[in-house]
Amino acid sequence: MPRILLVDDDEALLEVLTMAFADAGHSVTTAVDGLSGLDAVARDAPDAIVSDVNMPRLDGFALCRRLRAQGDPVPILLLTSRDNEIDEALGLELGADDYIAKPFSTRILLARVTALLRRDALRRGGLVESRALRDAVQVRVGELIIDAERIEAHFKGTLLSLTLTEFRMLEAFARKPGIVLSRDRLLEIVRGDDSVVVERIIDTYVRRLRRKLEAIDPGFDAIETVVGAGYRLRAPR
Repeated sequence: MPRILLVDDDEALLEVLTMAFADAGHSVTTAVDGLSGLDAVARDAPDAIVSDVNMPRLDGFALCRRLRAQGDPVPILLLTSRDNEIDEALGLELGADDYIAKPFSTRILLARVTALLRRDALRRGGLVESRALRDAVQVRVGELIIDAERIEAHFKGTLLSLTLTEFRMLEAFARKPGIVLSRDRLLEIVRGDDSVVVERIIDTYVRRLRRKLEAIDPGFDAIETVVGAGYRLRAPR
């Protein structure tokens, strides 16, 4: 499981990003400024850092400069509300690996971090991707395999024909087997798509997923309804 350090003094944004990265299969730690970010790097040795630029005590540029001065090659993606070319060039010259301006799509941020992890794995290990990276893009629960990068799902060796919203829901279940996901939480997950989704539509999508899985295995019953709470994918025994 890739370890991601999020550094930002906006606690609300940290909470949203922590949830998004955790849902995508990452282990997440957070820090509220550059100095505490340096402490977290020394303590946790993250696989990648996502850092704001404008922060108290030590900003993102200085954090990047200090890590590179120490010889730390950890991939760094900078977030900023500034979007001019000078700031972007400065961040990259200081050793940042990528740069994204606020406001941004969480899905695009996740994709950019996955790309950084892949490049870092290739740099460190030749053509063999790290196990941590594979875990981030692919998840297996019993005979269900989800490939987040290809946006494909296979069940018992058969490719499922899913809409993007159905895929996102199935991926969410697969990343947290045995955990109940409320309709509100599922709604948050699928809202990242460009479709309009209301809460009760979640029930419809769950029915569709069950039918598509039952078409492959008529005895499939692993997506369970938890009355008053939501749905969960039963963990394999």
